[in-house]
Amino acid sequence: WLRGTLAGKPAALFTSTASLHGGQETTLVSMMLPLLHHGMLIVGLPYTERELFDTRSGGSPYGATHVSGLASDRAFDDAERSLCRALGRRLATTALKLAR
Repeated sequence: WLRGTLAGKPAALFTSTASLHGGQETTLVSMMLPLLHHGMLIVGLPYTERELFDTRSGGSPYGATHVSGLASDRAFDDAERSLCRALGRRLATTALKLAR
């Protein structure tokens, strides 16, 4: 970390919890702190991603999330899958723009 090799590079976050109110946003924000110490650029999900308004499943402006269920047997739903893909696209697009 002292050489700063991660400084200026984009990063995105994702997490999975057993329940909808299982600490997803707290987990995502906590994971941001070490990345910021490295000088990384956090890429999130803007509310232009309509699936963020679907409160039946995961999703946060801080990163992609998944609600796995108490037995960890719940598959990704369409909204979660869409937000994961959107976050991946945003991360890749940001990385390409920074590389120019």
